[in-house]
Amino acid sequence: MTTTKDRVMYAADTAKPYLGRALTDEEFRDNLRAAFAAARAIYDELSRQRGGVSSIAASVATDEDVQSNLRRAIKELRQAADRIAAAQEERASHTLRTISLVTIGILIGIFFNPYTGRDTRRWVSGKVKKGQDSVEDYSPNGSA
Repeated sequence: MTTTKDRVMYAADTAKPYLGRALTDEEFRDNLRAAFAAARAIYDELSRQRGGVSSIAASVATDEDVQSNLRRAIKELRQAADRIAAAQEERASHTLRTISLVTIGILIGIFFNPYTGRDTRRWVSGKVKKGQDSVEDYSPNGSA
């Protein structure tokens, strides 16, 4: 059973990347501001009308200003979401790059260590040569 506290914590965790991005990315903030301004213009336009839901729906369907503001809000929100997605992909690619660089650094350290490097290189060379010998002995028609 989820409690209110759990739901609030989940919502906070979900919003965390957006808030972090909003604090550091000026273009993301510009997208959000423009989307908010467009949504506010739609709200102002529709809140002035009287006549209930049907007149508001008719206005959304026919009013060019409302439609253009709606398109602008959607475009800005998409751009903001794309920036979040790009940042997450970039972070993932940086992780892979970092792991690769660390692994290469460790291998270089092992192979060129002044105390154990020579023995390690001989051991690896022996394993590679042994693997090549078994490949050379293999005949594709089974007469090995």
